[in-house]
Amino acid sequence: MTTVGVIAEYNPFHNGHLLQLREIRRRFPDAGIIVAMSGSFTQRGTVAVLDKWSRAEAAVRHGASLVLELPVVFATRSAQYFASGGVRLFDRLGVVDLLAFGSECDNLAKLQSIRKKIEAAENDGFKNRLRDGGSYAAALTKTAAPDDLVRQPNVILALEYLRALSHIDSPVVPLPLPRFNAGHHEQHLPAVDTETAVASASAIRAALSAFLAGADKSLDDALRVVPDVTKEMLLQAKAHGFNDSSMLFRPVLSRILADETNVLRSIVGVSEGLEHRLRRAAFSARSYDELIEAVQSKRYPRARIRRLLLHLLLGLSADDAESFNEQGPLYARVLAFNDDGRRLLRNIKKRAEIPVVARTARFLPMRALESGGLSPAQKMLSFDLRATALASLTSIPVGCPPANADFSVSPIYLTI
Repeated sequence: MTTVGVIAEYNPFHNGHLLQLREIRRRFPDAGIIVAMSGSFTQRGTVAVLDKWSRAEAAVRHGASLVLELPVVFATRSAQYFASGGVRLFDRLGVVDLLAFGSECDNLAKLQSIRKKIEAAENDGFKNRLRDGGSYAAALTKTAAPDDLVRQPNVILALEYLRALSHIDSPVVPLPLPRFNAGHHEQHLPAVDTETAVASASAIRAALSAFLAGADKSLDDALRVVPDVTKEMLLQAKAHGFNDSSMLFRPVLSRILADETNVLRSIVGVSEGLEHRLRRAAFSARSYDELIEAVQSKRYPRARIRRLLLHLLLGLSADDAESFNEQGPLYARVLAFNDDGRRLLRNIKKRAEIPVVARTARFLPMRALESGGLSPAQKMLSFDLRATALASLTSIPVGCPPANADFSVSPIYLTI
């Protein structure tokens, strides 16, 4: 059986994601599809609109066979670490044949050509441009391409997938697919209500935020571009207002104002005196957005600041991040699966380089978490547990899902 891997966030799962899974099924009707999905927080440093089990269930109900959690120490980093974490997770499973990904450019030969230019130029200007304060996309454009192609977010991710596969000499074959949704930052929501009505996840999240701010119609607009399963989940989540990263404002302030300067300086992403900039902003900011706005700059864009604040709350140090980058994912944590996924799991357990984690308490007992002395894999997983607990603070009332959900919620098995 051909096995196709997909690295995703599904924040939330929408019609574009549905069409992508259908396209994979059209090309490989009998394939097993494994998704490596962000958990409680996403690559932008924001909490996911729906909890990870709900999003994993939506994926399995619409074509995925098995959904694994991409550890938060990779899922909430910049593009190169996000991509590398997903690629190395699939490589270590020992069963993945193809890596499918959507891109504004689905010409593999062209993408590989740009990837080779980047790798050839890494010691000749690319890293210098990053050090001089340029964005990652701008550095790529100036180094490797004469046009704006590599400024497209999904092209950047595509290139990082290719670089990660090349770096570890993986046998997994890349499979670029045309994007089945609107532009990454497109804020337009179509008025029609069909499975082919597609909008970006950014537009859907913006509509949900507008609903929270009092624009009642915006929720109806968002529901038009998601499958029925996601629609039902969003309507249920409406009762507690959807997860909202702005609820982390006070916890963030408490860390910035109470921690020693050397502790702030140790967090991954904090450099060149940024800890002082954070503290000054914390004295005057009146909201999460104001805090981010006060700290962000050309050198430190908003997405980087959001990630930094999340890592501060998680306690992810630069040393830990570097260690995790060197080790790669150390477990395959199961969120949801169907019968095909069950067969894949049996095969994975025979061939994988890393353990499969179905029950958190067996792999990381609470007593071990409290006593310390964790193995590298347990330490990596402990950050996923912190992320779930932190996400529980972002709903009203607090605790949806509960802070201990990683211990109380089992992987979802769907007989469909």
